[in-house]
Amino acid sequence: MQKCRNAGMQECGRAFLALAFAHSCILAFVHSCILAFTPPLFAQQTDRARTEALARRAGDRLQALQREADRLAAEERTLLGDLRKLEIDRQIKAEQYSRVDSEVQTIQADLAEATRQMTALEQSELAERPELRGRFVEIYKLGQARYMHLLLSAPDLARIGQAARTVAVLAKLDRERVANHQRTLAALKTIRAGLEDRETRLVAVRAEAQKAAAALDRAAQARTKLVRDIDRQRDLNAQLAGELQAAQQKLQLELRDLANGVPIADPAVLPLRPFRGDLEWPVAGRVQRHFNKRSESNGMEIAAADGALAHAVHGGVVAFAGAFSGYGNLVILEHGKQTYSLYGDLLDMNVKKGDRVERGQVVGTAGPTPSGTTGLYFELRIDGQPSDPLQWLRKR
Repeated sequence: MQKCRNAGMQECGRAFLALAFAHSCILAFVHSCILAFTPPLFAQQTDRARTEALARRAGDRLQALQREADRLAAEERTLLGDLRKLEIDRQIKAEQYSRVDSEVQTIQADLAEATRQMTALEQSELAERPELRGRFVEIYKLGQARYMHLLLSAPDLARIGQAARTVAVLAKLDRERVANHQRTLAALKTIRAGLEDRETRLVAVRAEAQKAAAALDRAAQARTKLVRDIDRQRDLNAQLAGELQAAQQKLQLELRDLANGVPIADPAVLPLRPFRGDLEWPVAGRVQRHFNKRSESNGMEIAAADGALAHAVHGGVVAFAGAFSGYGNLVILEHGKQTYSLYGDLLDMNVKKGDRVERGQVVGTAGPTPSGTTGLYFELRIDGQPSDPLQWLRKR
């Protein structure tokens, strides 16, 4: 009986073990099935969340670009209005200058004529002066006793009267001629002085008109340049908006495919250029070395606490991650179209070459810099050329 009980118990034990093993196999199978189906589902949800976030960011930036386009259009309208007013003012000043210049030329011609008359009168006076001087001397010699001299020198009384009348007439004519010369000369001097005074005042007015016209020209040129700059900015704004719209359309297609369960082979990325002036800082800290292309400083150094997290300023792919001479530990993110962001002097690197990195993702930590402090070297290359990061980062 005892043997039979033991045998039965052994049989039951074997049955229990077989049942337990079968149950474990079933659990393992179920677990393997869960593991087989969960990653694609989780990946799909992650892709959808990422795509939706990118689409929202693209939409927000498009709205910002539209506001900027509206601002530029309003500013251009204001400048064009200013230009029209300046053009009217320029025409008024040009007319004023032309009128004053014509008057100055007339006065200068009058001055030249008055000077010519004065010169002719002075030359005539100089030519007649010897003759007049001689007659004045002779009359002076006659003095008060000129009639006695005439009486003694005349052969008869008739000749005496005739000679006296002749001398008196000649003396009167000479006095009148001298007086006329003097009056004419004085009048010409007065006229010339008045003309010179008017010329001085009009020349000053002409200079002021010319100066005002030149100032209006400079103002018009400056506004014309501003209009050209605004036109270039508007063209660039439209180009960047077009790039964003193309990316946004691709994101919408991705969302549709994800909703239909279609996996995404080549996820869309947002271009960097439309986010100029709107990029988050890679690390919190003070700029202790600025971009300066002339001194071959292609980036900037940001002071930060030891081990501070360095974040990607934009989504991209890790093109390089490793030690690089002059940069310490360096991570380079490629953002498409020869556009890169560089993160140097890293203490640690959290990514490797080939990784896809999203905006704000940690790429490493701040480490020692060549200046002896702790921080991060940050550089941007747009179209393969170094660009001032401060022009791209959000103002703070």
